[in-house]
Amino acid sequence: MNQIIQFLSSGFSAVVPFVILLGILIFVHELGHFLVAKYFGVRVEVFSLGLGKKILKYKHGDTTYCLSLIPFGGYVKMFGDEIGSNISEEEKKYSFLHKPVRQRIGIVLAGPLMNFFFALLILIVIALAGEDVRGPVIGDVDPGSTAYSAGFRSGDKILKVGDQDVETWDQIQNAMTSQGQKETEFQVSREIGQQLDKVKATPILKENPNILSAQSKIAEIEGLSLNSRTAVVGVRGQSFADRSGIRTGDRIISINKHPIQYFRQLENLLISLQGQVLNLELERPTGDKTPSEKISLELKTKTFSSLDGLGLLNPELFLYKVMESSPAEKAGLKAGDLILKVGSKNTERWEDVLGEVRSYSGSGEISFEVDREGLKKAVSVSPQMTSQATLQGGEEKRYTVGIVPSIYYSSPSIVQLKAKTFGTAFQRGLQRTVEITEMTLLSFWRLIQNKISPKHIGGVISIGQVASETFKVGWVQFCQMMAIISVNLFIVNLLPIPILDGGHLVFYTIEALKGAPVSLRKMEIAQQVGLVVLMSLMVFALFNDFTRLLGN
Repeated sequence: MNQIIQFLSSGFSAVVPFVILLGILIFVHELGHFLVAKYFGVRVEVFSLGLGKKILKYKHGDTTYCLSLIPFGGYVKMFGDEIGSNISEEEKKYSFLHKPVRQRIGIVLAGPLMNFFFALLILIVIALAGEDVRGPVIGDVDPGSTAYSAGFRSGDKILKVGDQDVETWDQIQNAMTSQGQKETEFQVSREIGQQLDKVKATPILKENPNILSAQSKIAEIEGLSLNSRTAVVGVRGQSFADRSGIRTGDRIISINKHPIQYFRQLENLLISLQGQVLNLELERPTGDKTPSEKISLELKTKTFSSLDGLGLLNPELFLYKVMESSPAEKAGLKAGDLILKVGSKNTERWEDVLGEVRSYSGSGEISFEVDREGLKKAVSVSPQMTSQATLQGGEEKRYTVGIVPSIYYSSPSIVQLKAKTFGTAFQRGLQRTVEITEMTLLSFWRLIQNKISPKHIGGVISIGQVASETFKVGWVQFCQMMAIISVNLFIVNLLPIPILDGGHLVFYTIEALKGAPVSLRKMEIAQQVGLVVLMSLMVFALFNDFTRLLGN
């Protein structure tokens, strides 16, 4: 309930971006109907942004332009668009329903098409202005991975994949996929010294986990990603680091004025400074309204050969949270516990825990050995079957125990991608518009296949939240979201649901094929059914919005 109150009370910052976004998209859509209707000589009586009572209105020629009270829609009222209207022979040339069927199809189709072309225009402008995208810099490379064996190192910047120059991480992914399963040469620039090097590796084609992508296969090299762990530390109980005042969850900002961004930077720097007095700048989460506090510590290191010697660990095996009423809570696991062993296997990374839980057969218990404030404890947990949302928007059922790890990643390297010519911008904008269209169509198809949960359908509250958040980030992000929603409107309005543009197109297509209009009775029934379907979808989407806000 607090989340709902917070959203409703956010006032100006939440409502204004939403009204701007929705107002522009509705205007563009209705403008399409308006312009083509005028082109074919149809008299447009009303052009309204919004529904319901008219707040402002202005008449020019035959058309009354108005702003109406309810901002969730708009309409163009055309002369003669009501079936059964008594229209004189002289006025029929201005009547919508007395125009040839191909012209009526053009007028109806113009609204959705305007949304598509508006999205294209937005994305062309963004391409010309420049947008922030994920750069071609590799994150942490595990020493036991295929990528490390091939010669990739953490922080490498990939310059070429085969003969193709790359500027972004997506270009790397696409270039590897296009190479197929053959040995490929990568040109990289090393993080240290910026020297150039060449690495040879064989990407492996795998099923694309993104169910909203049109690509069925993507290539990957195991261990090659853009994820870098941030310099958040875990602290073993009763260790030197613990006694010095460092706590699990602290982020190390600098050591002796040396700025620290990644966890991988810590060990070499600390080893080089051992025996000296260290001045640490830390950021510590507080758990209240203030997200964190800055802390300064002064300590003298002892002799050690690794971070573990100080009691500093990768925090991912420390439990960040134990879910309420979960099997883990019932068994006695607590936030802050360090997982040492799962089953008979010593844990080195979070994947070891996930693998053991996922391989659970459904009977018996899984034993956990944890370090709690320097003391070892054994706990037995009985996993339960739960439904989990996937990163791609689907759902999967699997065994879980109800624990959340302390995994913290830095933001990936960001570069600005800017088109140098209008031709390049048009090509990039068109490609992106087509990709969004494919993604939207696939999302509908995945809903039908039940591969995406209907719980992910959002309504006006979801749109308002997204509009508000992207507006805060910047105009590029806000316009990108506007383009995505514009494409969605293009597709949704073409669905063959009576009352939507797609329903009208079905009627007029049947009329064109038969040579006679659909009967008035059938159209009335279809309109009523369409209204019920549309209202039901809107209520369902609104229900999902409130469910998410309530945190269920």
